[in-house]
Amino acid sequence: MTELAAADRPLHDLAVRLLAVAERGLPRMLTPEGTGFVFTRAARPGTTTLEQRGTSLRYAAITALGVRFLPEDRQRAVLGGRTAEEFTGLLVERLPGVGNLGDAALIAWAAAETGHPKLADALDRVAALDPPGRPQYTVEAAWVLSAYTAARATADVEDRLTAARDRLLRARIGDSPLFPHATGPGPNPWYREHIGCFADQTYPLQALARAHASGDDPEALAAADACATRICALQGAGGQWWWHYDARRGTVVEGYPVYSVHQHAMAPTALLDLAEAGGTDFGEPVRRGLRWMSEVPELAASGSREPMILDDFGVTWRKVYRGDPKKAVRAARGVATRLVPGLRLGALDAVFRPTAVDRECRPYEFGWMMHAWLGSLAATGASNDTEAGAR
Repeated sequence: MTELAAADRPLHDLAVRLLAVAERGLPRMLTPEGTGFVFTRAARPGTTTLEQRGTSLRYAAITALGVRFLPEDRQRAVLGGRTAEEFTGLLVERLPGVGNLGDAALIAWAAAETGHPKLADALDRVAALDPPGRPQYTVEAAWVLSAYTAARATADVEDRLTAARDRLLRARIGDSPLFPHATGPGPNPWYREHIGCFADQTYPLQALARAHASGDDPEALAAADACATRICALQGAGGQWWWHYDARRGTVVEGYPVYSVHQHAMAPTALLDLAEAGGTDFGEPVRRGLRWMSEVPELAASGSREPMILDDFGVTWRKVYRGDPKKAVRAARGVATRLVPGLRLGALDAVFRPTAVDRECRPYEFGWMMHAWLGSLAATGASNDTEAGAR
């Protein structure tokens, strides 16, 4: 985080604060037996009492990807006495029963990054769940490429990597730099095939940037750079990373919710990886996005003083949203832009204002946060202290 400190000391201090919240909160998100992570910690309605709900294999894998940058003693403090490699081993053991491609890809990625001895088994499970020619959700396809990229130094994955890379590049519609929600027709209903969410942009651009960094792929880097350039151009005046895009036109369909994880973790980890891979430095949009966490213009405009960061509880509240029933604004704008590209239905903004707060927090948010601010493509063994991470 030295670059952040040089550019904006208050933002550096904010990032350090957020990392401390993550280390405080993650142990509270472990499952009771300490071998996995819950799906979410959420406040009971009308109270500040947080309860654990569900479990998530993919969130556990993402957490391992971030926690591995901590010193070993702090890894163990977060992961129930285990290192990131040991914890990843628990996930690898569960792979024979995993039927979701995204879960398997993330576990394989974590196995590659932590040097787990059963990496080959993890990669084979990914391949078994990803038959050639089948369209996949874009996020999961991006994780597949990131897993193969992380493994290419120690495993023979070049053919699989090339196929995963080509699939992402072909997923774009026309000459738009943005990515839709799936790599081909089938996973989505027809009226949403043109929509891509924020995750559909950050994970592919990160994967393509990493593919270039590991193997000299200028076409992949150019695609990552073009996607990043567009989402940064569309960033909100208050630093907001918007939610849904028209992947044909490279425009915003619906801005809300604004998710904390986009602001403090997903945008930074993708854009910082891009810069380290030799792409454009989007440091200023990263800083604007991070600043949103402490300023939250939507809440300030409504007169609310509710913070998004709760240090003592070890959480960051998940999002600011419209409070519209059954995500009505998203649905209406999705259909409208399918039929009439660019149609905004602006009256909806006045009816459904973004003043509601989703009072929950999920472990993957902190995993990507650590990946963003402590991680480095160089993986040089630089200090992983919270005050002086590789970033």
